[in-house]
Amino acid sequence: MSLSRKIAFAATSLVILAAVPAVAGDAENGEKLFKRCAACHSVDAGVNKVGPSLAGAVGRDCGTVDGYKYGKGYQAACEKGFVSDEAFLTDYLKDPSAKLSEIAGSKQRSKMAFKLKKDEDVADMIEFLKTK
Repeated sequence: MSLSRKIAFAATSLVILAAVPAVAGDAENGEKLFKRCAACHSVDAGVNKVGPSLAGAVGRDCGTVDGYKYGKGYQAACEKGFVSDEAFLTDYLKDPSAKLSEIAGSKQRSKMAFKLKKDEDVADMIEFLKTK
C-alpha cells in the first residue's frame, strides 16, 4: 500500500472514530442512577427542588428553567453562554464546579456537589435525560 493510501486510510478511520460516541448510553440504567439525583431534581416540567427540573435538560440554553434561582457559579458561566448539550453534560456530571469554572474563565463553585465518576454512568444518565 502506498504512503498516500495509508494516509487516506488513517484519515478516514479518524473521521469514522470521531463520529462514534465513546460510550453508548443505556437510558434504563440512567433511570436507576437518577434515583440518587431525585432528592434534589425532578424530571417533571415546572417542578423545581433544590436543583432545577431536568425536564428538557438536554439541549436547553443555560439558566432558562422558570422559577429556579441559579447559583452564582452557574450564573457566571451563563454570562459566557452555553447550551446543556451532551458534551457539556458529559463534563458537568463528572465535575460541576470544574466545568462552570472552565466556561466562566474563573474559579466558580456549583451548588451541585454530586459527581458521577464512571463514563458509562455519565452516558447512561444523559440517555435517560434525553427521554425527559
